[in-house]
Amino acid sequence: MESVLLEKLSDMATESHAKIQKDFADINPVTGINVGMRKVGIPADVMTIDCLKTGKRIIIILHDLQPDIIQYQFSFKNQDPADKFETLLYKDLTVQIIYDWMRIYFSKTSES
Repeated sequence: MESVLLEKLSDMATESHAKIQKDFADINPVTGINVGMRKVGIPADVMTIDCLKTGKRIIIILHDLQPDIIQYQFSFKNQDPADKFETLLYKDLTVQIIYDWMRIYFSKTSES
């Protein structure tokens, strides 16, 4: 089940990424998937979306024990994530939401 969710998340992120690149020349996000948590016994996958220009990072976690939700956090590449993550029902996550996260958080005028 988790691989299907991860694949769908990856597809949404890819589509969002393509739209961002088309609409904003100054935002060039880099997306990565890390399954390393599984190697240490945590049944979860992590997607990171980084903006190299601003040093900002969006972290998205898919946990096998909670397949109906995603956890996410707006963070920075050079800092450890905070302890608190926001949650969103997986079924409510869309290409547009990921696009908006990147557009707003990675923009130069963003405060956080």
